[in-house]
Amino acid sequence: MGWRTLHSDLLQERVLYTKLDVGLEVFVMPRPGFHKRYAVFSTRYGSIDNRFRRPGSDAVTEVPDGIAHFLEHQLFEDEEGHVFDGFAALGASVNAYTSHTMTSYLFSTTDNFEQAFDRLLDFVQAPHFTPEGVRKEIGIIEQEIRMYEDQPRHRLALNLLQALYHVHPVRIDIAGTVDSIRRIDAETLYVCYDTFYHPSNMAVFVVGDVDPDTVLAQVEADVAGRGYSPRPAVERTYPDEPETVAQSRVEARLAAARPLYAVGFKDPVWAMSEAERLRAEVETSLVLSASLGRSSRLYQELYDADLIDDGFSARYQLGTNFGHTVIGGETQDPDALHARLLEGLERLREEGLDEGDLRRVQRQAVGEFVQMFNSLEFIANGFLYYHFLGGSLFGYLSELQAVTVDEANRRLREHFHPDRAAVSIVRPA
Repeated sequence: MGWRTLHSDLLQERVLYTKLDVGLEVFVMPRPGFHKRYAVFSTRYGSIDNRFRRPGSDAVTEVPDGIAHFLEHQLFEDEEGHVFDGFAALGASVNAYTSHTMTSYLFSTTDNFEQAFDRLLDFVQAPHFTPEGVRKEIGIIEQEIRMYEDQPRHRLALNLLQALYHVHPVRIDIAGTVDSIRRIDAETLYVCYDTFYHPSNMAVFVVGDVDPDTVLAQVEADVAGRGYSPRPAVERTYPDEPETVAQSRVEARLAAARPLYAVGFKDPVWAMSEAERLRAEVETSLVLSASLGRSSRLYQELYDADLIDDGFSARYQLGTNFGHTVIGGETQDPDALHARLLEGLERLREEGLDEGDLRRVQRQAVGEFVQMFNSLEFIANGFLYYHFLGGSLFGYLSELQAVTVDEANRRLREHFHPDRAAVSIVRPA
């Protein structure tokens, strides 16, 4: 099976790509001379995927919220003991994470890469779910959920998502709720595993001083003995989400040192193509840097008024069928900050961004993006993130350089409309 080369002239980087007969995608970026090597094994399965049709069935299966995160935890428990111990014995550091749209298992090491890579491929493809293990995990995750419920920043973010979205599952905590995880059992875990952990729904990315053919041979040998056969793509179902926000304002009181503020702007990306969604992310990121970056006029106005501090941030979050901007941080006066921020954004929508400001943040963003390629973690996880969204990490840089001031100003006017805004505030109890 041959490699296809994905190349970035701008970065002078290349990634080798191939796809096995059973659908597993394999990416390798050779980095000769790098001491550390890094691998990630990911599935297109996140917390929002709780309604789906199993291959060969017309019936919709609905599973408890939080099960993708729960399954991730359970895979680290095998018949012989805890998976962490096996990696530690090889001098490798293993971890995993579940997002709204994907679940990833990863490790980094300077030695024993081949043995650690075999362990990664093996434990992700060898589930061991038992009633006893599930009951134990329910207790552990229930404590985790209750702990996060009392954390002001977590509550701020979750309340904002629930204000922005009426019915889309992105409004539900990735870990689920105490009630939802209590409905999880071993049988349901196997249903989800069988549906979403098939090679046709997964990808492997390896980066470092490795031989691509050796990596591919390891993957092929591992997959060959597991009896997989080709399978059509998983069919997910989601409720119809209105373009309007669910509620314009939500407040809570918790044990916080200072008030916390976040405003979100909802983006109806489900009406966009894959290319349009990725373009929207690039344009919004530049607009946020130009309008609310530390050298911007609006940032300085808010800072000089003592309404924000150095922790103030603005970012765009994109999924396969959801998107929103989140702006906020700590503030002594959330109401004054909200009024001044919306006033400033409305002024920018009317006046538009200056082309010189846009070009400055564009150059800065390109430089920061290029610098990130010194991080093996950024390369591997970023590549699969954009690949699962239908794009490319290499393509992101090209899009970044191509944005015009007219496109940025159109995006500013459309996305930051006050009718698509919701605010979340956490005040000290």
